[in-house]
This record gives sequence, C-alpha cells and structure tokens, in this order.
Amino acid sequence: MKKTLLLGLMLPVLGLLGCAGDKNFDGLSPEELYLGGYKAFQKTDYEEAAEYFDEIEKQHPYSIWSERAQIMAAYSFYKKNMYDSAVLTLDRFIQLHPGNRNTAYAYYLKGLCYFEQMSDAAREQSMTQKAQETFNDLIARYPDSVYARDAKTKMSEMTDHLAAQEMTIGRYYLKHTDLIAAAKRFKAVIETYPDSNQVPEAYYRLTVCYQMMGAKEAAEKISQTAIKKYSDNPWTQKIQKMIKDD
Repeated sequence: MKKTLLLGLMLPVLGLLGCAGDKNFDGLSPEELYLGGYKAFQKTDYEEAAEYFDEIEKQHPYSIWSERAQIMAAYSFYKKNMYDSAVLTLDRFIQLHPGNRNTAYAYYLKGLCYFEQMSDAAREQSMTQKAQETFNDLIARYPDSVYARDAKTKMSEMTDHLAAQEMTIGRYYLKHTDLIAAAKRFKAVIETYPDSNQVPEAYYRLTVCYQMMGAKEAAEKISQTAIKKYSDNPWTQKIQKMIKDD
C-alpha cells in the first residue's frame, strides 16, 4: 500500500522532465546519482541537476538519499524558475515526510515559489494569496524555526502588495468619479491591512472621496483619525491642508 501510494505521488513528476530519457541512469547507485546532481547544480545546470535528483526518488525511493534528493530537486526547479514543478515536488515531500527535519524548509521553499511569482499591484494577486497561505502554514506549524521568522517578514511585504492593489483600483474609481466604489476600496485598505504602508494614503483618498460627496462630517472624522495616527506623514499633511483650504 505504501509503495503504491509513493508511486502514485511520483506520477506527476515523471512527465516534468521530458529530456530525462536522453540520459542513461540505469545501474547508478543513489550516491552516484546524487553526486551527478550536485555537480550539475554546482555548474548552475539546474534542470539537469533536477533530473539526477529526481531519478533517485524513482529508482531508490526508500534509500537514505531519497528525502534529501527530493528537497534538492525542488530547489533545482526553483532556481530554474520552474515553480510548478518545484511545488509538485515539495507537496509530495510534505505529504510523505510530515515529521522530517526538512519539512519546515519545504513549506518555506513552496512559499517562495509563489512569492517569486507575485505580479505587480495592478494585476491578479492569486500568487500572493497562495504565498500567504503557505507561509501561514509554516508559521503555525514551525513558529520557532528560522524559516518562520523570514516568512513573517515576507508576509509584511505581501500585505503591502495586496493593499497596493486595492489602492490602484481605488485611485482608478476616484479618477472616474465613482466615489462610492473608490471609498469602498480605500476603507478596505484601512480595515483589512491596518499595518500596511498604504494606509496613510488611503486615509487621504478616503477624505477626498467624502469631500467630493459633500459628506463633510465623515471627512472631518476620518481626517482627525489620520492626524491622530499619522501626524508626521506627508499624506496626513495633505489632509490638513485640504481641510484648512476647504
């Protein structure tokens, strides 16, 4: 049963390396395969390195080299920017070795695969959300690991990234005087991403929206909150000037 499960989990990888069949790995020991992968990795031939490391899992799945080779294969894919292949390999490693000492790193590397694919703030943020989910899993499962500490730093970057997306959309609506839609986006930044570096501007833009709507009481309230929280911020200074000139 265990062998059947292992082979089933390996199936997606068999098609990832179309050129693997061009090499003859027959008869090579796991140590020889690992050395071949290591040499290719050292030469920055990451695709070839992944072939060697992946072959260890296919030929010698229960050897002491197999677990290490899976991580190295995933890292080779990552270095080659073959992120989908890396994630498949890491998911398989996590499923097979939940208690392994390298599992925390597997979560971290998986998160990096998504993190490296984050698009600019004006585009779809699915990769950012997947990175957040993966890093959250890492932090929850391995809170004291060095990888969790770095993941927390990257989570802060991703929060700013998602908030920036909301701001981009909000500014678009504001430019086209769709004030209700714009205000909704700016409020979302303030409420959903309160620690983001986008919040001071969101207060300013929201104040502008309320001013343009003629909702002076709401504008005054939001401006006072901004002044109290971000008194020295340039965006807050713009709010103060706007209120004064009104």
